[in-house]
Amino acid sequence: MRHLLSTKDLGRAEAIQILDIAEDMADVQNREVKKLPTLRGKTVVNLFFEDSTRTRISFEAAAKRLSADVINFSAKGSSVSKGESLKDTAQTLAAMGADGVVIRHSASGAPQVLAQSDWIDAGVVNAGDGTHEHPTQALLDAFTMRRRLFPGDSRGRGLDGVSVVIVGDILHSRVARSNLWLLGTLGATVTFVAPATLVPVGADTWPVDLSFDLDATLALMQPDVVMMLRIQSERMNAAYFPSAREYGRQWGLDDERLARLRPDSIVMHPGPMNRGLEISAGAADSAQSTVLEQVANGVSIRMAVLYLLLSGEREALS
Repeated sequence: MRHLLSTKDLGRAEAIQILDIAEDMADVQNREVKKLPTLRGKTVVNLFFEDSTRTRISFEAAAKRLSADVINFSAKGSSVSKGESLKDTAQTLAAMGADGVVIRHSASGAPQVLAQSDWIDAGVVNAGDGTHEHPTQALLDAFTMRRRLFPGDSRGRGLDGVSVVIVGDILHSRVARSNLWLLGTLGATVTFVAPATLVPVGADTWPVDLSFDLDATLALMQPDVVMMLRIQSERMNAAYFPSAREYGRQWGLDDERLARLRPDSIVMHPGPMNRGLEISAGAADSAQSTVLEQVANGVSIRMAVLYLLLSGEREALS
């Protein structure tokens, strides 16, 4: 694996290997000294053309715990805001000797362009591109599911037979797309639930069940996992639903819907959360919620990805 651009590119063995290495990285984080010397002398650049606090900090923590040098590059206040192109930026990073580039960009496909160019010879990790994909988020979600659903027996296994319901703004969600491809590869079944206006054109051709009725879906499936998506108002240029109150009433995970879930079902959210809109405070803070675990597990997954891309162990995933 030279780059990580999409979960579609991952085979089952590759995906399970990443999750298993993340288990090792999670064990490291429980030690008194949380650092490994693995990437000493390597330079990782966080190249963020879109705002993101938790993803950037997670990648930074992951790289530093592997002893890499980290350069944080934000488009705001940089030469990018003065009109510099992605090519010019990449060539600047190449001149600095970047070994790995973690890129978040508003344009779908920007990480692929960077990875396939001859502008820079570095491993590229997609940290979110437009409405396309966010592969490390899907990996940390799968990692969290595996640990919660198979405690003490998670290594070496996929998610065969696990039922996952993903609810909300599917249209604008790169998290939903990355999860769909990865969860299918790992053997889980996925159902999207959303207003008809927030379902992408062509989604009926994807390997997913579609529903517009959350209550009916939860009653019928009694799923293992319910993942709520953030309403991305910053990407919306039209009225996709009548009002926030109406959205929450029909598609939000409130306390009443939470009570109807199986006691062993888990509730997920990639964050940041709009409490009271897509998820109630009671659901977000319940014992079934994995929201804080997802944040912690994100560091372990990103450590595993950077390790595989940059430590010289690429042959194992090629």
